[in-house]
Amino acid sequence: MGCVHGKCCGKYPTPSEGGSELGPYHAQRKHILTQRALELVPVPSHNLTLEYSVLTQRGYYPDSPDKANQDSFCIRTQIQGNPNVHFFGVYDGHGQFGSECSSFVKDSLVETLSHDPVLLEDPVNAYTSAFLTTNYELHNSEVDDSMSGTTAITVLVIGDTLYVANVGDSRAVLAVKDGDRIVAEDLSSDQTPFRRDECERVKQCGARVLSVDQVEGLKDPNIQTWGDEETQGGDPPRLWVPNAMYPGTAFTRSVGDNLAETIGVIAVPEVSTVRLTPNHLFFVVASDGIFEFLSSQSVVDMAVSFSDPRDACAAIAGEAYKLWLEHENRTDDITIIIVQIKGLSNSGTSRVGPSEINVSTVMRAKRGKGISEVSATTGSDVSRSVRSGYSDLQSYQHLVSIRSPAIVVPSPTCQRPIEL
Repeated sequence: MGCVHGKCCGKYPTPSEGGSELGPYHAQRKHILTQRALELVPVPSHNLTLEYSVLTQRGYYPDSPDKANQDSFCIRTQIQGNPNVHFFGVYDGHGQFGSECSSFVKDSLVETLSHDPVLLEDPVNAYTSAFLTTNYELHNSEVDDSMSGTTAITVLVIGDTLYVANVGDSRAVLAVKDGDRIVAEDLSSDQTPFRRDECERVKQCGARVLSVDQVEGLKDPNIQTWGDEETQGGDPPRLWVPNAMYPGTAFTRSVGDNLAETIGVIAVPEVSTVRLTPNHLFFVVASDGIFEFLSSQSVVDMAVSFSDPRDACAAIAGEAYKLWLEHENRTDDITIIIVQIKGLSNSGTSRVGPSEINVSTVMRAKRGKGISEVSATTGSDVSRSVRSGYSDLQSYQHLVSIRSPAIVVPSPTCQRPIEL
């Protein structure tokens, strides 16, 4: 959702622009739409293989035809030289220097994680440290992040366990086989003022939480209820300093956004862990350009129709692009990674967190006009470690002294569903 001015201050990116990717194996032939080879990487500790692809699409901005794609992505395999540790991340930049911020973070975050000696012993703590260190480094870099920054949604695979760290409103989703259904399970929770806990936290830090209509006097500023993202996504609640008309962020956590930190916008991630089972088919990591009009369940339903993740990425991105143009006079930048999980058995040795609980999730679109909401309770073992208070940031201080053509959706003859 970004800043109040949208993806404010290019050319159409080649498939490699906006991201970094290192993978040991790939097919020789490139996909006709994504222009990418199919990548795969084994996880020998659990005899499974991750087969993945990524697509990034510059948004259509009629008022800014040369604006760069502010999304970035990072795929790094064999972290610390370990064949069982792999990283997938999507970064959605915003503000005048959003592309610089997202590019900086995509490089810095994974490097910081890779050099943390306790990564495998305590991934949750290593994740939090890496986010805060990266935030500190961005503040002290040549990039002007006073009114610019990036969200970050990342998945770290260690053996048969996913560690998902999120700041902002991008999203990770897991596809779970539940009987004869494939249900979507959100692995992250959008951090926006629509969330009561996040809204109250930033208010305690001095933020005014108001929609643009409220700030401009068109609606009563004393009404502090905004419904939900489906019904009110067109004019969401935003964060403002007490006596001025900035920064207007529609998220409550990010990396960068130095001025917004004064009103509670923090870089402390919420981290969740999931132990994979044979019922877990694939996961999706994507910017909010995907989820603005598509629910998590809709994305999973589309992805499961394709055996090749490159086809799935192209179809989902194409549908998201189309829905943007149906509802707006522009589109957001769109980035999506799909990782298929193949060959998982329960015979490997794994390290799991101390607690495992069942989680009920609601799959939603941010502004799902005409898109149904799906509730699902799955049998996945999910252990959530949430760092939600501004005090968490203080306790960790010692750790840190771009009009593109629409994507063409493959024809139905190219579709072949994932084998269950």
